Amino acid sequence: QVQLVESGGGLVQAGGSLRLSCSASGSDLARVMTWYRQPPGKQRELVANLRMSEDSATYADSVKGRFTMFKESAKNTASLQMNSLKSEDTGVYYCKVIIQSTAYFGRGTQVTVSS
Repeated sequence: QVQLVESGGGLVQAGGSLRLSCSASGSDLARVMTWYRQPPGKQRELVANLRMSEDSATYADSVKGRFTMFKESAKNTASLQMNSLKSEDTGVYYCKVIIQSTAYFGRGTQVTVSS
């Protein structure tokens, strides 16, 4: 059974930075890791997607140039560096990992940006 551990959420002022990390257990390698977020009262939206073997990421337009997702040296671990945070970045951030064609979701970590 794969388990995800998310970390790094918290409260930050607008213009500040946070780094989120997601780590998946298990012996098989993750193919894709993705961060989603759910702002208060809104639907979940994709933030960034990382193809692990290529360490290649794509981003939602709303975070391009401010967020960077990258692979860490630890197995099945990726981080999301969030800079120049805005109040609209507030929400619960969820990690999703695809391993052997099965998707696993984390429980989420709260990010609150105060203006």
